[in-house]
Amino acid sequence: MTAHDVTQIILAFLAVGAMAPIVGRYLAWVFTSPRIAVERWIFRAIGSDCDREMGWREYATTLLVSNGVFFAAGYLLLWAQGHLPLNPRHLAPLTPEVTFNTAASFVTNTNWQAYAGEAQLSNFSQMVPIVFLMFVGANTGIAALVAILRGFTRAGASTVGNFWDDFFRFFVRAFLPSCLLLGLVLVWQGCPQTLATSVVAHPLEGGTQTIVMGPVASLESVKNLGTNGGGFFNANGAHPYENPTPFSNMLEFLAMMVFTSSLPFLFGRLTRRPRQGWALFAVIMVLYGGGLAVIEKSEKAPNPLLAAANVAQASSSLQSGGNTEGKEVRFGITQTSLFTNTTIAATTGAVDAAIDSMLPSSLMVTFSHMWLNEEPGGKGVGFAGLLKEAILAIFLAGLMVGRTPEFLGKKLESREIKLAALALIVTPLLVLGLTAVGVTTTVGTSTIDNPGPHGFEEVLYAFSSGNANNGSAMAGLTVSTPFYADSIAVEMLLARYLPLLPLLALAGSLARKRTHPETAGTLPTDTPLFVALLLGFMLMVGLLTFFPALMLGPILEQLSLLHGVSF
Repeated sequence: MTAHDVTQIILAFLAVGAMAPIVGRYLAWVFTSPRIAVERWIFRAIGSDCDREMGWREYATTLLVSNGVFFAAGYLLLWAQGHLPLNPRHLAPLTPEVTFNTAASFVTNTNWQAYAGEAQLSNFSQMVPIVFLMFVGANTGIAALVAILRGFTRAGASTVGNFWDDFFRFFVRAFLPSCLLLGLVLVWQGCPQTLATSVVAHPLEGGTQTIVMGPVASLESVKNLGTNGGGFFNANGAHPYENPTPFSNMLEFLAMMVFTSSLPFLFGRLTRRPRQGWALFAVIMVLYGGGLAVIEKSEKAPNPLLAAANVAQASSSLQSGGNTEGKEVRFGITQTSLFTNTTIAATTGAVDAAIDSMLPSSLMVTFSHMWLNEEPGGKGVGFAGLLKEAILAIFLAGLMVGRTPEFLGKKLESREIKLAALALIVTPLLVLGLTAVGVTTTVGTSTIDNPGPHGFEEVLYAFSSGNANNGSAMAGLTVSTPFYADSIAVEMLLARYLPLLPLLALAGSLARKRTHPETAGTLPTDTPLFVALLLGFMLMVGLLTFFPALMLGPILEQLSLLHGVSF
């Protein structure tokens, strides 16, 4: 690793460490200050009484019903693409299964794409249903998190807030202004923002080339700030129109982290325990930093198969830079490692390189991020998942010392532990169950292009990505078939809402509890010891659940590469 690489990584960590507390403090003001005029106008327009607080059941019902309406609206607009404006190329609608997959993907903040955007969607479809679902998916995640946080901050209360109030506060004061600002910067850097569908270029070698374009910058900003990930182009962040320069690459990486990394500090401010926020931020950054170290080291090393074939000796420049296959030469391996580690850890799914071209040791990191899904995780729901892990870790510590577990002055009793455990088991049930179906049935194996562990990884990655609200994918697996399009769509919906319901119920249960003063026997949860406990618990549960899948996929492939076997 060169000094230039080290400098880039240090500056990236410093930037995240500097902006996270500031943004967390700002978000705390957003959700605790009086409403501003724009919010009052919106509430009058929609006829909602946002002063009326909701219990967790009503909050969850409102969330589910509203997202159902958003899903239906997005589906209908995509289905009617051929009859809507801004479609001069007369693009036909997506197939029914891909339309269902796309609407489910974007409303759940997953942005899994079973289509090629520039080839199959009109400018209207990119601007209206896609961007609309990007906004509401991210807003829903933050609103749900704020309701869950109120369970820790309230005592003797029967309500957890108002969904529409939380939804529009974040949208008006944080999300929309940030997207407008980033969009302008990306236009400055070279992202197109136009209603024109294409431009004709005249290459030096003669002839003409038609280049598709459109309102790219606006979609790109909400894609990254909302941890959405769906690109205007099929190449996503590797396309020069979506990511023109190394500076835009760094901006997009920071955009993925700006809100997600600030949520521990929002929690610390709302609970009036800033040290607690720093402790949870440390957990996130240890896992994030560990993943980055592995990816950077892995991708800087030569491909073992090429080295064994003496290709490096025949052309020393081929391997001197590391595993450059599938990497953008404009960015280099270090920026690619930063971007890839961030997009998976923050469950964004945007990519500036080919995931399928990464070495198996790097893929182990991407799988681990998606399965943990909390460092920092997607917009709001990732941090909510980390709090679930913290509750279970405290429960485990309580069992070890024979004391009733407590978290922030709230007694954690059987109801809270059962709800947290219920949210925890959704991921392994969906990921491992659907992967088993994919690799053991004809409809699942018929579209796998690669045999052996790599083909298994591609199926496992697809269902891991759909479950984690991530949306990135490996090549080599055709996912636009009815089996994969429909099964991943159902998985995305279940993985989004099934864990949220027990977490909202958990918040309602905690909000009703009285806060008890800490005693000498209370486990401190803002210390390095607790950070180590939580990290150990997360890694232990992850390994116990997913280690066999890792053995059949990336670990087996890595060992095979070292012995000169490819797939």
